[in-house]
Amino acid sequence: MDFFAQQDLARRNTRVLVILFTLAVIGLVLLTNVLVAGFLFFSEDYNVYAGSRGGWMGFLQQLSWDRFGTISLVVIGSVFLVSLVKWLQLAAGGKAIAESLGAEKVLPQTRDADERRALNIVQEIALAASMPVPDLYLLRDERGINAFAAGVTQADAVIAVTTGALHHLKRHELQGVIGHEFSHILNGDMRLNVRLAALLKGITFIGDVGYILLRAGTHRGRVRTGVRGGGNSNNSGAALPVLGLGLLVIGWIGGTCAGFIKAAISRQKEFLADAGAVQFTRDPDGIADALKVIGGYVPGTFVHRARAAELSHMFFGAVTHRLWQGFATHPPLDARIRRIQPRWDGEYISRRVRHYPNTRIESADVEFRPGREALVAAVAAVEATRGIRTRPLAPLTEHPPAGPGAGPETEEPPAPAIPPGLLAHVDDPLGASSLVLGLLISDDPAHRDRQLALIAEREVPGQATLVNTVAPGLAALPAGLRLPLVNRCLPALRAMSAPQYRTFKETLLAVIRADQHTELLEWCLYQLVRHYLDPEFVQVTPSRPRYARLGKVTAPLTEVLSVLAHEGSGEAEAAFTRARDELALPKLRLRPREALSVRAFSEAVHTLADCYPLLKPRILKAMGEAASENGEICPVEYEILASIAAVIDCPLPEDLKAPPL
Repeated sequence: MDFFAQQDLARRNTRVLVILFTLAVIGLVLLTNVLVAGFLFFSEDYNVYAGSRGGWMGFLQQLSWDRFGTISLVVIGSVFLVSLVKWLQLAAGGKAIAESLGAEKVLPQTRDADERRALNIVQEIALAASMPVPDLYLLRDERGINAFAAGVTQADAVIAVTTGALHHLKRHELQGVIGHEFSHILNGDMRLNVRLAALLKGITFIGDVGYILLRAGTHRGRVRTGVRGGGNSNNSGAALPVLGLGLLVIGWIGGTCAGFIKAAISRQKEFLADAGAVQFTRDPDGIADALKVIGGYVPGTFVHRARAAELSHMFFGAVTHRLWQGFATHPPLDARIRRIQPRWDGEYISRRVRHYPNTRIESADVEFRPGREALVAAVAAVEATRGIRTRPLAPLTEHPPAGPGAGPETEEPPAPAIPPGLLAHVDDPLGASSLVLGLLISDDPAHRDRQLALIAEREVPGQATLVNTVAPGLAALPAGLRLPLVNRCLPALRAMSAPQYRTFKETLLAVIRADQHTELLEWCLYQLVRHYLDPEFVQVTPSRPRYARLGKVTAPLTEVLSVLAHEGSGEAEAAFTRARDELALPKLRLRPREALSVRAFSEAVHTLADCYPLLKPRILKAMGEAASENGEICPVEYEILASIAAVIDCPLPEDLKAPPL
């Protein structure tokens, strides 16, 4: 699957969404004006016994241009204000969306076998997709087999699964479901889904207002029972619930439009995500068998969380039953299966249903507050202060040997490449931060002592000692394993509190600047950490497509390609020429080494992040040519390219994947 083309399609679908949203708002404005005119006509000019004095002309007189303009401004302003508020809520990141649905983060320290299996799968597919490991969330006590990916960018993406999926799917089936969600992340569907949810909330808001007016009018009618008043006043009081009912009907019409918009945009993307799951797992039976299990499973994919219907287009399967397929946000199961297995015999797979407590989580019960990971970080800090080191859990790549009766559910992990002594520290914030700092420790004794002294000055209990302990093992780590190790540390680093992260980031910068010189690999490590952790703790503005042609970014391209050509393994002039030819920009000229700086390189990379999605793979391929010798990249060059790809929010093209160690 061409993920870059799908990202561009998602961007263009956003334009379609805006057009449909605008048409829906225009329809709501017209209907609301007609309704208000009718309300005023019946409350002021109409008598139930005598009828109307002005007839239709009296009704048309209520449709004045001044009133039309005022009502239109109120409706449009309300819709856009509600959409903006909803967007700000959802744009807080995947963590906020998952927690708003009542999902709980699965911690790396979990001892539950099913949860550890799911964490394993997320890590494996993240490695296959060349992206950092997203956090895993669990919708507990949900019997339906479902999942979703949420977030705005890859940096703040999370994946959530239901307990039903965790308990009723075999390993290869769960791989297919999680691979499907990774496809949504890489296709750029998450940002589109967030925009869709925000805009559609604005459309349905008028119905919420109508419900309030209907209730208020009914209550007012009960209070005024038996009280005499003028006829117009009585007409007005009687018309208030009618106005509310009318707005409620308009809201229902808006909800119908919202359903059509969701269905029109979401359905085709599910087919593409299924194909992406096959690409990640290299096993079409995984996603196909998962769909077959859902077809033969009584609870299906239903989710009973209070806000699930509002975000139904984000899920792997339909969260509620639809009487008519025209409103369905997902294609029929049999159609999805036949896309993957055209010769499917039509038989579903039956699984025994496991029952869970019938708990319904209401949206009012969910607050945005520190989760379990914050508690773990606090406990780790207390233990470090006391000098206590808890026995580390077995790394997620280690599993007990299969017993004599082991079936297809037996874990078969890949051979561990990162030494177990280092993996033992990736699951707690102190250990993970120490590993990242240890990657920066110099071989020069004097420089090393300065770096360790800077770490000790931050007064994080036990960190300087732990960095000194793991530094020799990290120095011996092959270049191709440093990036996977950093990616493995990210979930634990996200569990830090905001003050802990601020201290860690300051320490990281101090260690990098200890020799008054920043190397390219140090920049790469810092950018990876900043790019994937900043959204967890601070408000970050994601890059936006601004440059549709390479001709508009020739200056940053020259800067980046020149640095890579000088730092790469090949001859600089020849490498730069290959990169220039790849972009078909003959006017680019190699800059001399002394005119280059890491600061200018960083600014240039961030400018390239604003290019359109279809330009980014071409830019990355040109960078690969500039950094390599005859197009063959080594592990060090791959780490540099992977870091740049992360900063510009673009997966590495297939021909730039990790080289063999």
